[in-house]
Amino acid sequence: MPETLRDADPHSVRRLIAAQGLQMHLQPIIDVAAHRVIGHEALVRTPAGCAWRTPEQLFDAAAREGCILELELACVRTALQRRLEGALHGLLFINVSATALVRRALDAASRGWHGGTMGQTLPLAGVVLEVTEHERVHDIDALQQALAVWRGAGAALALDDFGDGRSSLRLWSELHPEYVKIDKYFTRQVHTNGHKLQTLRALQHLAQTFGAQLIAEGVEQADELRVLRDLGIPLAQGYLFGRPQPEPICELPADALTVLREREIAVLPEAHRVVNRALTARALLITAPTLGPRDTNEQALECFRGHPGLHAIAIVDDGRPVGLLARRVLQERALHRYFRELQGRDRCLTLANQEPLCVDVHTPIERLTEVLTSADQTYLRDGFILTDQGRYVGLGTGEQLVRRVTEARIEAARHANPLTSLPGNVPLTLHIERLLENGEPFTACYADLNHFKAFNDHYGYWRGDEMIRLQARCLSAACDPRRDFIGHVGGDDFVLLMQSPDWEPRLQAAVHSFNEQARTLYDEAARQAGGIMAEDRHGTLRFHPLTTVSIGVLRVQPGHYRTAEQVASAAAHAKHQAKLSRSGLYSLDSAPIEPAAGAGAPAVSTAEAGADARQ
Repeated sequence: MPETLRDADPHSVRRLIAAQGLQMHLQPIIDVAAHRVIGHEALVRTPAGCAWRTPEQLFDAAAREGCILELELACVRTALQRRLEGALHGLLFINVSATALVRRALDAASRGWHGGTMGQTLPLAGVVLEVTEHERVHDIDALQQALAVWRGAGAALALDDFGDGRSSLRLWSELHPEYVKIDKYFTRQVHTNGHKLQTLRALQHLAQTFGAQLIAEGVEQADELRVLRDLGIPLAQGYLFGRPQPEPICELPADALTVLREREIAVLPEAHRVVNRALTARALLITAPTLGPRDTNEQALECFRGHPGLHAIAIVDDGRPVGLLARRVLQERALHRYFRELQGRDRCLTLANQEPLCVDVHTPIERLTEVLTSADQTYLRDGFILTDQGRYVGLGTGEQLVRRVTEARIEAARHANPLTSLPGNVPLTLHIERLLENGEPFTACYADLNHFKAFNDHYGYWRGDEMIRLQARCLSAACDPRRDFIGHVGGDDFVLLMQSPDWEPRLQAAVHSFNEQARTLYDEAARQAGGIMAEDRHGTLRFHPLTTVSIGVLRVQPGHYRTAEQVASAAAHAKHQAKLSRSGLYSLDSAPIEPAAGAGAPAVSTAEAGADARQ
């Protein structure tokens, strides 16, 4: 007979196990799409008065007593007993280490688990074993053999806390778990962290590849659930659905149900993109001949004549660059009278830059932008030397560097505008597509400034940028970040995609706020006059009123538009009407407007927005 709990030593784990003092609390796991509880995770708890109040303390004590394996198996038996009692339906997730699976589970699964003194065999169908191995699994073959027996008895496998640094992608690949539980780090605040969002998307691709279902752990906030819902994460677990408690939870809390039943889509956070770090100086490499430190100016002239496209020649001594001779320098000297007779036999190193810029081929391109802004523009004009661990490999030109940096930054600007850090054209287009797929009404708004070119020409780009940042702040303040998306497509063009039902007073407040604050960016004389004298687009000097904002509003009804380009074109048309009406807001009915053949949508073309930035 087992000891009674009252007689158990509160400081002995073995006696606690023998007294059957372990208790199991249950935390629900939900099906996000079906809006229902599909199972519970069993979590061990100790009785009142026990020396160990948390599972961590209990397992630490078991480690000191040398009975961790006995404790694990007791937890499994206790959890399975709850299922046998008939009060627990759906899946039952039970934590167990890989060591326990390998050392004891083969025999246990082959004979069936036996609960307590009743001698009843506990079925394993519907049981999911969560591998919680916090140490590296060395013998995967043995673990696979053990799992084959467990699965043969009806159990399934879950990898726990995937992504916490201890769970292995190799385990996922080789063990083929039916479930993978995403570590709570990636769930918490996912609605504000674009990098976590991208990680979840990557895990979704892996789950599809390996045929597993993802379970997002640690869901505590409604905003987190909205993002998981819209991403299509199938299962979730966390305090939002219920804390661990002695009895199972059969119904979802009202707060969680409200989120799951909402028809609005979540505004997904954007990861802050940087210029492609994978692009290195090797992309600038020009293979070119070299000269030695003892070679003459005459030999250098012959080398340039044999390579007419070469801008410079590196002078290399035993594989290491010691100078860079520019074509323009040698040609200027060669034009002098008697150059060949007087200096033709001199060493070419005397005319070379003996402190050239040497760049390792592994250097990220973005780190070379300091060359573009350096007061010494010699390197842009004459180029630089590319090395690998200090040894010469080739040359690079300033022209190539400027082109590569520009291309990389244009690509980055398509994702996030560098002036305001707001999402650019790519995420804007993706959000419109998500709204159209959702099949619910929304409001597309296109905001533009009036008389901004005159202000920008009169006061300069610095104050012009401040005007655009003010516009971004006022428009962002009008948005509910959970429902409304704002994108900066270039210059003073902004697009808002709003699901807030009170969009009109929000936009009116933004117009009023901007128009009032924009006045402060003018000098006192201009404020008194109500504007400034400046040239128009045709070069004619005329009076321009103070800058204000116009917003074209398009109410998008389900089925009226098929593509993001159509929505963007219609919103741009509404913006044009708003500027003509000088009314601040102009609302356009949701009537499909087909874009002209070959015309890109304003919210999709960075180049177009950039060209119109100061008009």
